[in-house]
Amino acid sequence: MQFRTTGLLLLGAMALPVSGTAQTAPAPPAITRTVVAATKLPTVTNMPLHLKAVNITLQADEKCGVSAADGILYQLSGSTEVALDGEAKTLNAGEGLFIAGGKTAALTAGGGEPSTFLHFFLVPALDLGRPVETAPAAVTELYRTATPIPDLQPGGYDLNLTRVTFPARMPSNPPHHRSGAALYYIISGTGANTIDGKTEARGPGTLIYEPYALVHQWGNPGNEPLVFLAFNINPEGVAAVLPGGPEKKQ
Repeated sequence: MQFRTTGLLLLGAMALPVSGTAQTAPAPPAITRTVVAATKLPTVTNMPLHLKAVNITLQADEKCGVSAADGILYQLSGSTEVALDGEAKTLNAGEGLFIAGGKTAALTAGGGEPSTFLHFFLVPALDLGRPVETAPAAVTELYRTATPIPDLQPGGYDLNLTRVTFPARMPSNPPHHRSGAALYYIISGTGANTIDGKTEARGPGTLIYEPYALVHQWGNPGNEPLVFLAFNINPEGVAAVLPGGPEKKQ
């Protein structure tokens, strides 16, 4: 009889760790960041600079050219073949490419279907109104900064386009400041953007400009992921202070 009691006690003790393991809460899903395209600029103080974004549509097999300021393409739908410096690269949805200022690129809608992409620019004030992609491309200007980017300092800068994904039901992150300047574009989902204590809903197609030192927060109260692009300029070696985890270069 004594043996049976001891055996029962041992079985009960062995069951306790299993019960504790079963009650461990799963880790919350992480915010992710992917650097779509990036470059380094040796100087940004030789002239006033603005941020600008346009939407481009090429019909199936249409071709156009572009020769403008430093900029990054981002493919939204379809595909685009980009011929630059004697090489050709095809951009599919979600991919991007940096085109340096003064370079001439030829763009062709691929796959026998229309191509739609965004083009973000870091453009000198003198060229702000200059046409970008040539005909027959359908060009819609989405945004341009009303005044030049403030507080740019001597020295090198990083210019990149980063895609950020917030999981559903993600609380707003702690307040953080902008170390350079950025232009955000909401791809999908609806985010909660807080500036100066005021929170606004930001849905697909919305553009938000964040100048130097702006204190802001982002969250996702919705039931689907929030995905947005951030076109960033930051002092070389200084983080963009974007929310999220480790960068993954595409």
